[in-house]
Amino acid sequence: MGQVTVFSGPERRRRWSDDERLRILSEAFSPGACVARVAQRHDVSTSLVYTWRRKLRAASTEPTMTERSAPQFAEAMMAPEPGSARPSLNPAIVVDLARGNRVSIFPSASPALVAAALRALR
Repeated sequence: MGQVTVFSGPERRRRWSDDERLRILSEAFSPGACVARVAQRHDVSTSLVYTWRRKLRAASTEPTMTERSAPQFAEAMMAPEPGSARPSLNPAIVVDLARGNRVSIFPSASPALVAAALRALR
């Protein structure tokens, strides 16, 4: 005669209602709670608790159909503020000198400064 094994304990394929899931999630992710202990107390695997949380977050962040179907644009305008000239990061004039030396003149330099630098290079 063959041997029969009887498994006792809760059935592994449990069905959880939405209210039970929310109750377990709120308990597991409350401040100071340990997800593993809460899952063990309710006889649920910790991975299932995290799966429920991920699905709940995905469901709450999905845009509605009306939001997806109506794109909107915002008008952008750039106006220079008076008296705030932004210096350029690229030089306007680069003068290569002997022995690999280089003089760079940026657009924010005053005309008197540029004239003096060019006179000195003669």
